[in-house]
Amino acid sequence: MNWSAVRAIYVFEMARFFRTIAQSLISPVLSTSLYFVVFGAAIGSRIQEVEGVSYGAFIVPGLVMLTVMTQGISNASFGIYFPKFIGTIYELLSAPVNFLEIVMGYVGAAATKAMFIGVVILITSFFFVDITIQHPLAMVAFLVLTCVSFALFGFIIGIWAGSFEQLQLVPLLIVTPLVFLGGSFYSISMLPPVWQTISMFNPVVYLISGFRWSFFGLADVPILTSLLAIAGFTGLCLGAIWWIFKSGWRIRQ
Repeated sequence: MNWSAVRAIYVFEMARFFRTIAQSLISPVLSTSLYFVVFGAAIGSRIQEVEGVSYGAFIVPGLVMLTVMTQGISNASFGIYFPKFIGTIYELLSAPVNFLEIVMGYVGAAATKAMFIGVVILITSFFFVDITIQHPLAMVAFLVLTCVSFALFGFIIGIWAGSFEQLQLVPLLIVTPLVFLGGSFYSISMLPPVWQTISMFNPVVYLISGFRWSFFGLADVPILTSLLAIAGFTGLCLGAIWWIFKSGWRIRQ
């Protein structure tokens, strides 16, 4: 394992992030504040509690998940797409590094950025609602796994994308709707039986359910199922990336 190469890619990507640190922080903090104003205040005044938890606190795990998923995808996709766009990816492919080291550098940096912003969102939420984290280790585990898995997914999108517009296509048209329909701002048990069954086909439900359990001990699906879902998604992404580098799809073609 060429750790020097991994470190070089990681440091370069993190340096790009810290050059725009104000923009990277202000935007999610403002967005989170607006969510609390709209959902926490407006809707929360009509829905006082959800399964014994105040509505303002109930939506916090969903807000964090929404942020880390979208940030993980966007950071990883842009990180690998930009070298493709300017042509420097061929220098990287000709260097004495294998695909695992390339993935570790880019995905590691993207996951770190997403986690950093997720923690900022969590800290921001304490200014609006009172939150008690019942299982902090499980919370950290779910946060790390989600950041890594969606950074891997974003890496795939960055390789697939043929333009800057396509980088936003999947997050806007697929991921964000799935997060909103995945129980971010409500419990699946509040839905009619038919829609509860349909929601079980949404993979984001399992991630948000497991993450919310780490806060309040409440879950729409069993915790083991949530862990298996995120592990399976991570495995699929790793398998897809391995095939991409083996075949050269969208890299050497």
